[in-house]
Amino acid sequence: MAPPRILLCGDVLGRLNQLVKRILSVNKSAGPFDAVLCVGQFFPDSPERLLEFMDYIEGRSQIPLPTYFIGDYGIGAAKVLSAASKDSANLGFKMDGLRICDNLYWLKGSGKFTLHGLSVVYISGRRSLDGQQFGKYSQDDVDALRALADDGVTKGAVTSNIPPGISDSSGCDSAISELVGEIKPRYHIAGTKGIFYDREPYSNLDAVHVTRFLGLAPVGNKDKQKFIHAISPIPASTMSSAEISMKPPNTTLFPYKIIEETAPTNQATKRPSDSISDTQYWRYDVSQKRQKHGAGDGDKLCFKFVSSGSCPRGNKCNFLHDTEAREQYMRGVCFDFINKGKCERGPDCNFKHSLQDEDEGFASRRSGSENAKSSRSKRCWFCLSSPDVESHLIISIGESYYCALAKGPLVEDQVLVIPVEHSANTLSLPPECEIELDRFQKSLKMYFRTQGKEVVFFEWIFKRGTHANIQAVPIPLSRASAVKNIFILAAEKLGFQFVTTKSNNDSEGRKSLRAQFDDKISFFYVELPDGTILSHAIEDNEKFPVQFGREVLAGLLNMADRADWRNCKQSKEDEMKMAEVFKNQFKKFDPYQ
Repeated sequence: MAPPRILLCGDVLGRLNQLVKRILSVNKSAGPFDAVLCVGQFFPDSPERLLEFMDYIEGRSQIPLPTYFIGDYGIGAAKVLSAASKDSANLGFKMDGLRICDNLYWLKGSGKFTLHGLSVVYISGRRSLDGQQFGKYSQDDVDALRALADDGVTKGAVTSNIPPGISDSSGCDSAISELVGEIKPRYHIAGTKGIFYDREPYSNLDAVHVTRFLGLAPVGNKDKQKFIHAISPIPASTMSSAEISMKPPNTTLFPYKIIEETAPTNQATKRPSDSISDTQYWRYDVSQKRQKHGAGDGDKLCFKFVSSGSCPRGNKCNFLHDTEAREQYMRGVCFDFINKGKCERGPDCNFKHSLQDEDEGFASRRSGSENAKSSRSKRCWFCLSSPDVESHLIISIGESYYCALAKGPLVEDQVLVIPVEHSANTLSLPPECEIELDRFQKSLKMYFRTQGKEVVFFEWIFKRGTHANIQAVPIPLSRASAVKNIFILAAEKLGFQFVTTKSNNDSEGRKSLRAQFDDKISFFYVELPDGTILSHAIEDNEKFPVQFGREVLAGLLNMADRADWRNCKQSKEDEMKMAEVFKNQFKKFDPYQ
């Protein structure tokens, strides 16, 4: 099979007429080409170009080749991309691009897909800490990309599955240089800097292959710098080890500044951020901590060891395999906090921002540890005894469970069913608690059926989680038959298959779940309106989206813009009004009224 032929393009800036003209010309003289990849800003930078741009989006003009773009910002971006997110054709997890119009696909956030035999990873937009939907990428996108690309790295010294990388940063963004240094792509394509730059190949740290960096100029730039470039790379999966490791004569050293020197003794208290940005220093500084092992180069901690418990480089790794840091991570401490001493997500982070002792980390296994239980509940949002509990959202309280409206709900009447006692999951609670849970679930089903709705229940059990909750999301009756298929499709996109359990009643289904569940691993399950339960045991090295259930239902309901609860926050006054309305309507169904 002949290698794929790909056209690479810099910032389009809405100049689709010029881009299409150039594609047609190059395809005629040197083609045929299989696809076009656009980096940098894709949308117009001025209102004058919006009409030309919308001619293609609305079908009056045609794009000749399948074209994939990142850089989802500029004039008209929010309107076009919001509409695409709600399109029924774009439901589920589509890392290979959301269709905008014929032959045009948006590579949203970060992801990995295969394009004509080439494995491609991408991250779209500019770095941001505020979590805006379009035009920005977050730390979550960076972490997701690191995990998606990880399967190539873990094959050891043979880097045949390391993919070409796409980014709309030229490397000035330290988060991008970190990723490139870790992922080690064979190609790194970027835009946004306004110039064409074909760099000499460079060697990678701990990898035998080289990386080729290519920066592309904007379409139609005044200096007539090159904005389109053709490549025809041989997929790494078809290459021999000798071919992969071949280095051209002009190969240079690794260009990005990653701290590898051991700090002198008299500078042990100096943070690496004193000399370079905090975000670029992504190794854990353990210079002032106890180190049980002498392995490693200085005071830097191996990221892979902390996150997975093993490192494919073993004794050859240049960084510290520190078991204490690994134990902190296993106790639910935020990696960014371990990594940098702070977390940019603040209160939105689901993990702990303090080092944990053994009692705090594993108190749930020690039934006699009342002090630990009390300490934990004081910090927990869901414990009724905690000052942080959102009591104004509570709608019903039983003996073992209580119900509350969700904060930042996907739909207005989304409910959480929460254990009263501090528990990491509902499947490990005593059997008598199941009776009350069944009562609450039946009451919610009856209530929502009076409104022409069915209910989907799901629970994401994180083995290092704190307080369990079952989410109850009402959906229109007309969508109930599609729930199973969309969850199965989403699972396929993430590379796993659900275990399917069909039962005649809820208690039988829950009994089967309890038999499947192992509290040593994370677990996800969803209870469908027809009684089917889909479940999945999540392995330690598996990247599973924290908001998986919500994201799938957001796709089902054409509410992609509400997939992240942080985009749906309301004022406390609005939350109180919502809760009061719900309580009044639910009163005759409430088992504790």
